[in-house]
Amino acid sequence: MARPPSSSVTEAEQAILEVLWELGEASVREVTQALEPHKPVAYTTVLTMLGVLHKKELVEFRQQGRAFIYRAALSKAEVRDRALGQLMTQLFDGSPEALALHLLENHNVDPGKIDALRAKVRAARNKGNA
Repeated sequence: MARPPSSSVTEAEQAILEVLWELGEASVREVTQALEPHKPVAYTTVLTMLGVLHKKELVEFRQQGRAFIYRAALSKAEVRDRALGQLMTQLFDGSPEALALHLLENHNVDPGKIDALRAKVRAARNKGNA
């Protein structure tokens, strides 16, 4: 039985999205060439992965002659928000507070950045009370 498709973005899919965000739009060949210096990948692999990204509604395409031209359907920030939402739901019971607490307790966060976060929390609180 086939495994159901994952809605999360794999590392390889992320690399393709990075190319599309940088170029705006590109053919399969152009994506393949852009990936070449980092990690050589076959044309057919890129074509397959673009199809997967299209099914995930992360890329759109149009036909230009015989070629298909792809572009990201979502911005980098939108993909990041979607991934973070999935992570929060799966591992932190949907709680942004639990995620933030985990990051602060288990990862080295620069003290200056913590002060900046406190300022943002205060600003958000004040905005909510206004």
